Amino acid sequence: MDVIKNQILNVDNLSIGYPSITIAKNISFSLEKGSLCAIVGINGVGKSTLLRTLGGLQAKKSGEIEIDNQKLESLSTLQLAQKRSMVLTEQTTSKNLTVQELIALGRQPHTNWLGRLSTNDKKRIQQSIRTFLLDKLRYRKCHELSDGQFQRVLIARAMAQDTPLILLDEPTTHLDLHHKVQILKLLQQLAHEQNKTILFTTHEIDLAIQTCDSMLILDGNQNPFGEPCQLIEEKHFNTLFPSDMVQFDATTGTYKVKK
Repeated sequence: MDVIKNQILNVDNLSIGYPSITIAKNISFSLEKGSLCAIVGINGVGKSTLLRTLGGLQAKKSGEIEIDNQKLESLSTLQLAQKRSMVLTEQTTSKNLTVQELIALGRQPHTNWLGRLSTNDKKRIQQSIRTFLLDKLRYRKCHELSDGQFQRVLIARAMAQDTPLILLDEPTTHLDLHHKVQILKLLQQLAHEQNKTILFTTHEIDLAIQTCDSMLILDGNQNPFGEPCQLIEEKHFNTLFPSDMVQFDATTGTYKVKK
């Protein structure tokens, strides 16, 4: 795998799955620093499995994964926590914490053994609260929040962790259209202005096409990767779903129900 200084994530010929089954294979792509990328595909194709594998929570079947030019398996638990942050659909975090307390947990990889927050830690926490518009909710218990509000808190915690790579599983779940767009625009801003690389899974293909710098189409075959306009030109979206139900309109970059 070639070492390129501006790349934060390199994936080469990766196969993912479980001991008894391979879910997807032939996955290869690289992400540069300061970019927003979506993983899309049909249900059950392995989007969440891929994200968990890239984050080191699940063993790969074969292939190579490098984060910041270091092999994933060579990173210690602490090193990995300083390289990548994650928000998964299944969360074990206690909702009895306040919004501010939960976001502060993102600083754990950077604090001393006593867990004391430094001035910089507190600055990162406040920055995350402001960025994700949580000022008025900071002292609310997380169990008092709506699903959409809690999702913003989890992403803000990942931002507070201040890692170069952020992995998000379905970050716009439970949100209406306005708030889906709001979250994606915030992620775009976070990537471009703070030089973070954000990789997320989504079913919102139309919105991802409009907001992402690159996309990975997990189709179990070619798994094409590239800029949205490139993928449209190469007609990779045309065959993602059964053509008797929906049809991709290349002129608008959207799917339409076939009448």
